[in-house]
Amino acid sequence: MDSHDNAKLIPPKMTADEVNAFLAQVFPQVSIGRSYRVEETRHGFARMRTVYGDHLLRPGGTISGPAMFTLADVAMYAAVLASIGPVALAVTTSLTINFLRKPEPRDMIGEARMLKLGTRLAVGEIALHSDGESQLAAHATATYSVPPH
Repeated sequence: MDSHDNAKLIPPKMTADEVNAFLAQVFPQVSIGRSYRVEETRHGFARMRTVYGDHLLRPGGTISGPAMFTLADVAMYAAVLASIGPVALAVTTSLTINFLRKPEPRDMIGEARMLKLGTRLAVGEIALHSDGESQLAAHATATYSVPPH
C-alpha cells in the first residue's frame, strides 16, 4: 500500500461544503459559489470548478491565464484545508503553471493532489482541464507554507 492508498483511508478534515463556506468567509473576493466552487475533498485532494463565463475570458474567447492560475491556487489551498482543517494563514509560497493547450469554452476543473504534507510545508500538483475533456489544458505545482495549528 503506497502513500496515496493510505491517504484514502484518512477522512478529510473539511468537506467540500465546509471548505466552500470557509473560503467564502475568508476570501469573499474569489466569488466562491459563483465563479469557483469546491466539488469534492479527500485527505490530500480537492476537486474545484471554475464556472465558465465572459468575466473569465481573454481575447480569442478562451479562459484567461489568470483565471486558470487562480483555479490552480485555490484548488491547492482547498486540498491543504481538506488535509489540515480551517487554517486561514496557510499561504502560497510557490506556484508554477505550464499552459499546455487552449481550453475548450466550458467550465474548467482543477484537481489538486498533495505530494507531501509536512509540518511546515505542503507540496502538490494541480491538473486543469475543460469539463468533459481528459486532456490537460494546464499543469501546476505548488508549495504552501503551513503555520502551526
